[in-house]
Amino acid sequence: MFVGGFTTFALLYGTQPMLPLFSAAFDVSPARASLTVSAATGALALSLIPASVLADRVGRVPVMRSALALAALLSIAAAAVNDFNQLVVLRALLGIALAGLPAAAMAYLGEEVAPNAQGRAMGLYIAGNALGGMSGRILAASLSEWGSWRTALAVLGALGVIAAAIFWKRLPPSMHFRPRAAAPGRILRDARHLLADGGMPLLFLTAFLAMGAFVGLYNYLSFHLAEAPFRLGQSAIGAIFLLYLTGTWASAWAGLLADRHGRRNVLWIMVAVMLAGLALTLSSHLALVVCAVGIFTFGFFATHSLASGWVGQRAREQRALGAALYLSSYYLGSSVLGSLSGMAWSAGGWPAVVAVLGACVLATFAIARRLRRLAPQEAVPASRA
Repeated sequence: MFVGGFTTFALLYGTQPMLPLFSAAFDVSPARASLTVSAATGALALSLIPASVLADRVGRVPVMRSALALAALLSIAAAAVNDFNQLVVLRALLGIALAGLPAAAMAYLGEEVAPNAQGRAMGLYIAGNALGGMSGRILAASLSEWGSWRTALAVLGALGVIAAAIFWKRLPPSMHFRPRAAAPGRILRDARHLLADGGMPLLFLTAFLAMGAFVGLYNYLSFHLAEAPFRLGQSAIGAIFLLYLTGTWASAWAGLLADRHGRRNVLWIMVAVMLAGLALTLSSHLALVVCAVGIFTFGFFATHSLASGWVGQRAREQRALGAALYLSSYYLGSSVLGSLSGMAWSAGGWPAVVAVLGACVLATFAIARRLRRLAPQEAVPASRA
């Protein structure tokens, strides 16, 4: 599952450090160039519920295996496009293909991992997301400077094929999966049940806002660092994504804290860490900006690990649909806020981007404080619910 999370984020966000290159190569605005990220995440978000229904019907493992293999091939195909629209279409298809893995992953872990280890298991899966996002971005940035953006996409796709082969061979079979009919009435009943829960809508909104702020920051960080007073090159900008290592550690560490102290007592603190890091990115000193982005990244991955694990626990037998709704919100936030913050960049540069993203993080903090007062479910230990 670590390998699956790694590959998902590497393929999904590998184009992010290349946005300035797409803007120049295809003569499009920064906001339009960000569609290479937003089209993939938006299509993924809209495909998660159908993918979760399929995973309920045919099983978690077959859906996840197929998702990785198809996405890797689509990444290779994207390296051969002739115009920007073709690139966006292929990136959207990649998002649709990838939807099968995150749609089934949280349900798979909830079913196959012992309850007292689920926090750590989810933390390691999210850590794979963080490491994959970092590695994909750094590799893409380096290859695009050494060769071209086409080279970068082709190599990412080839590595995706290798990872898919490992995932296909090594993933343990489901031992506790029970097929569920894909009846529309059942899906609507399950959705109403989840949305009637006092915490679920707030957790979905947390995913939308936190992920939107995270992707918005990294989308336009490349443009910000390429301008005065920093004027960094493509490889140097790519090296910033080494800060994802803080996210790899943060997600696993947050899972341990959740198992020990409860998610409600940790989540709001991690959101506050995000806010502090975002504010510090306004500095004109490169070292402080780098530290600030690291702080923000730490807070985000801890927040995501806590919120996603909370959804998996509260959803109970509706885990697959709960995960799909959470991740739909997560990737819609990436798509919508990731592109809208480009309008802020065009209007007022980095301070305007920070203002918009700051509003999102402040709203997330208010939600986290409200979740702290959420009544635990019956038969769910208060320390973990």
